[in-house]
Amino acid sequence: MRKFQKFSDVKKIALKDPAVKAAYDALEPEYRLAKSIIEARLAKKLTQEQLAKHAGVSQTVIARLESGTNNPTIATVSRVAGALGKELKLVSA
Repeated sequence: MRKFQKFSDVKKIALKDPAVKAAYDALEPEYRLAKSIIEARLAKKLTQEQLAKHAGVSQTVIARLESGTNNPTIATVSRVAGALGKELKLVSA
């Protein structure tokens, strides 16, 4: 039987490579945004479809935002934030 490694262990090993670490760090803002949207949506007990309706976008847009793998416009992120009772702000890193 094949033994599987934990993701956290594989990640720890991979991040020792400077190129992998740099690429990982470059994606952090996108994933932080995605996590914030998911957490706010779940706190309001909304489905992706319900949030999409409130924001005036499609459920596909919400799914893409939550995946953290697309490049949304500021207007789209702002609409979704507003539907969640949030405000889009730039803050110091």
